[in-house]
Order: sequence, then structure tokens, then C-alpha cells
Amino acid sequence: MLLLLCPPHTMRLLISTPLEIVADHADIVSVRAEDESGSFGILAQHADLLTALTLSVVAWHHADGRQRFCAVRRGVLSVRDGKQVSVATRQAQLGDDLETLEHAVIARFRAEADTERAERVAALRLHTRAIRQIVQALRGAPQWELMS
Repeated sequence: MLLLLCPPHTMRLLISTPLEIVADHADIVSVRAEDESGSFGILAQHADLLTALTLSVVAWHHADGRQRFCAVRRGVLSVRDGKQVSVATRQAQLGDDLETLEHAVIARFRAEADTERAERVAALRLHTRAIRQIVQALRGAPQWELMS
């Protein structure tokens, strides 16, 4: 395991999905996120925290002033020892700016919706075919008719 040391007054930020580590930075000075109670900020030496994130954007600032963003589809955020911020989520999309991130997320959600729609249609066709075969079998149709 790679150990990233944090400079004083900075934190380590780790954002991960079940399939990958999306972001791992050791020079973070602030993090903003959103849970059911609203938006909140985290600075170095923050008290330990565990919260469930909503569908939202996590934003952070690096020590050199750069700001980055990550759209998350819910998740769990934890702060440990005031210097380790971790986000575990099922889906995450990185972005350098909010406009680019918005376009990427919308495109990804549309593609996923199209895939889900096609999968539902395929499942419905299989279901319909199975019901037809059951009905034909209950009527006593010959076996060769069941295959058509």
C-alpha cells in the first residue's frame, strides 16, 4: 500500500468506487460536500465524521490553489484523525470545472439510461416469450410449435 504523507495543515483525500480509486491526493486544504442536512466544509484537524452523501458534487482545493470536482451518486464520507477524508461511492465522475463536469455527467447518465432501457426491453421480450410458451404448453400445443 502506498502511503502518502500530508504536509502540515493539509489532508489526504481518497475517493473510490468498488472498481477503482478515482482520486488520491495528499495536498488538500479544504473539501466541500453535501449530505441530507445540506452543504458542509472540511478543513485540516476537523473532528472525526461519518455521513451519507446525496447525489452531489464533492469539491476540493489543493495547497497550490487548484480546485477539482467529483460528481458522486450518493456515498459515504468519513473524516479520520482530522487529516484523512475518504469518500466511498458506487459511481464517481471527475472534472476540472463544473461546466465540463456537468456535460460529462449528463452524457454518462443518458448513456446509462439508454443501456437500462435496452436491457428492460430485452428482458420484457424474454418474459413475453416465456409466457407465450407457457400458455402454448398449457393448451397442449405440439412441442415443435413451442420453438417458433
